[in-house]
Amino acid sequence: MISAPSHPGTPAWAIDDRHSTALAAMVWVLIVLMIVPEGLDYAGLAGAGAPSAAGAVSRALWLALLGTSALVIAWRAGLAWLLAGTLNPFLLILVALALASLAWSIDASLSARRLARMVTIVGTGIAFVLMAWHARRLQEVVRPVLTLMLLGSLVFGILFPALAIHQEVAAELQGAWRGLANHKNGLGALACFGVIFWCHGWLSGEVRTPAALFGVGVSAACLVLSRSSTSMAATVFVVLFMAAALRGPVALRRWLPTGVVLLTALLLLYALAILGLIPGLGTLLASLAGLTGKDTTLTGRTEIWWILAEHIELRPFFGSGYAAYWTAGPMLGTESHEFVRRMQGFYPGSAHNGYLEIVNDLGWVGLAALLGYAAMHVRQSLQLLRPERSQAVLYIALFFQQAITNLSESHWFSVLSVDFVIMTLASTALARSLLEHRLRGAFGDPVPQAWRAGTA
Repeated sequence: MISAPSHPGTPAWAIDDRHSTALAAMVWVLIVLMIVPEGLDYAGLAGAGAPSAAGAVSRALWLALLGTSALVIAWRAGLAWLLAGTLNPFLLILVALALASLAWSIDASLSARRLARMVTIVGTGIAFVLMAWHARRLQEVVRPVLTLMLLGSLVFGILFPALAIHQEVAAELQGAWRGLANHKNGLGALACFGVIFWCHGWLSGEVRTPAALFGVGVSAACLVLSRSSTSMAATVFVVLFMAAALRGPVALRRWLPTGVVLLTALLLLYALAILGLIPGLGTLLASLAGLTGKDTTLTGRTEIWWILAEHIELRPFFGSGYAAYWTAGPMLGTESHEFVRRMQGFYPGSAHNGYLEIVNDLGWVGLAALLGYAAMHVRQSLQLLRPERSQAVLYIALFFQQAITNLSESHWFSVLSVDFVIMTLASTALARSLLEHRLRGAFGDPVPQAWRAGTA
């Protein structure tokens, strides 16, 4: 906790490593809640979308997370205020815009429920970095729970294949594993994160080779079984990036900042091209199809995008309201029911493109804020590169993973996706790392508190 020195020579700040387990448990509960279906009802999983209402246990857990995170932030209000100075401002802008969208949402009640989750997720991310902080805290908390969920998915698939493996007849789903997640793409995203965290741990020297081989093996098995081609492509790209950044030739590593900026620009330009803002869309879609192994319609995604683009024209600047468009299933009379009519009864449940989803929800203003968030995340990560190279590489790797997967899935700021939780944790951890170095520069290294020194 930060405190002003009472006289020269008095430490200005001290280490506070209390409640480490409690804060880690908060993150674990949040991640598990975001992965498993409501009420663990695997037999009832059907189609895309979210349940229309949460069960009593789920509501209690979400309320507990919201209340606990608010308590921690209030308790550490001084440090939270300092953290706000280094936190990605566009994260807060997007949250504020989403909250404001209640005023024009096409389904205010649905937006309100989703916004309650958003506030809880962001609040938990902030609370997580206010106590028991150290440089590797993010991966040391997130990596174990992801591994347990992936290992559990393999066991679940072996013991209950009818529940853990898609039984649909559609070619893209038939035989694909979803494990403990709601969908094969959810398992693919988890597996992608698992590979990233374990490979980063080995490349940075944080974990031993046997543990890394086990973790990567479990994650890779789930990745292959999920048959999520987008996650596979993102995994290969990000692992190669981390290997070059952490173990590549020194001459190559010197060019890392330039390479990161160029790759970021290319990925964001690619996303804008898919939105139709840049000429050459057809060529880019064809190349993306080749990259992910999909057909030239991206498994029917392009038709979804065209229909949604028409809907965006109705409210282009501020959108239809945060998470207000897609209902848990097709509902007659809602604006999203247009898909059922135009796609022969098919209801996609999401835009299958995170950038397009943001435009539909929050308009072009929301997209501008998202691009600002991406640019600021990369900028802050590069600022951290000199003092904490391995951590900076991890934060950049997580951004690249999101930038790629959101080309064909909706994860950006989606309270239905665990990706949003992990990216929020990365944003708050990045801000805390930058704040830590500023405090050390101003006050020197923190000292142990009395309860750690044994004097109280």
